[in-house]
Amino acid sequence: MLGKFGAPDSNDRVAIVTGAMGGIGWETVKRFASQGACVVLVDRQEAINGDRATNAVEVCKANGAADAIVVACNVANERDVVAAVTTTIERFDRIDIMVNAAGQMLFKSIEDYSADEWRILIDVNFMGAVFFTREALKRMSAGSVIVNVSSIHAVQTSALVAPYAAAKAALVSLTRSTAIEGKSKGIRANAILPGAVDTPMLWSNPNVVSGVERISPDAIGKADDIASTIVFLASPAAVFMTGAAIIVDGGRLATL
Repeated sequence: MLGKFGAPDSNDRVAIVTGAMGGIGWETVKRFASQGACVVLVDRQEAINGDRATNAVEVCKANGAADAIVVACNVANERDVVAAVTTTIERFDRIDIMVNAAGQMLFKSIEDYSADEWRILIDVNFMGAVFFTREALKRMSAGSVIVNVSSIHAVQTSALVAPYAAAKAALVSLTRSTAIEGKSKGIRANAILPGAVDTPMLWSNPNVVSGVERISPDAIGKADDIASTIVFLASPAAVFMTGAAIIVDGGRLATL
C-alpha cells in the first residue's frame, strides 16, 4: 500500500539499519519502530551477544514496531550482507528503507597505517554500504529510500583519520551515483553528514581526549538529532530529495 506521496505508509514499511546497536543506528531504529515500521537490526555478532538481541527486539515492539528482527552481519563481508538481505526478504518480502549507519574509526598518522588497516576501514565505512546498496536496489520498488550516514570528515577533516575520511567521502559519491541510477526506478538516495555527536566514537578520538581538537558544547549533537534527520529523509515529506548530502553539525562547519 502506497502513501499519497508514492512512498509506503509508516506501518507498511520495512527498514534495514546497519550499525543498529550503536548510538545513531539504535536511535534510528527506535524512531522507525515508533512509526510502526518493521525493523531489521543489523550489527556485528559481538554487538548482539547474550540478551542484547532479545532485549532490542522487545524495546522495538514496545515502541510500536510492527515487527523486529536482529541479524548478525559483518558489513565488510559480502556473503554476510547477501545473507542479511535474504533473511529480510524471507521474513518481510520487501525492503522499503535501507540505512547504512555502520562505521568504525582508528586513529593513526598516514605513515603508520598498514595496508590491512586501510582495507578494514574502507570495507566497514564504504564497501558495506556498497554491498547493501547493490542488494537493496535489486529488490526495492518505487517509493523506496536509501540513506547513507557519512560524516563531515567527508568535506573537512582532521589528523589521524585519513582512511575514515576517505571512505566517508566515497560514500557521498556513492550516494550521488545511487540517486542517478535509482531515479528511473523511483528509488531515492541521500546522505547525511553528522558533525560531533555524543557517542563513544567521539570521546575515544585522541585529538579530543588530548584537547588538540576543541569542540564547543553547543556543537555536540545527540544521536537522536541525527536519527530524526535520517527518518525525515526516508519519509514522504522528503519525496523531492535525492542525491543530496545534508550536513547536520550544529553549525560547526559554518563557523569562520
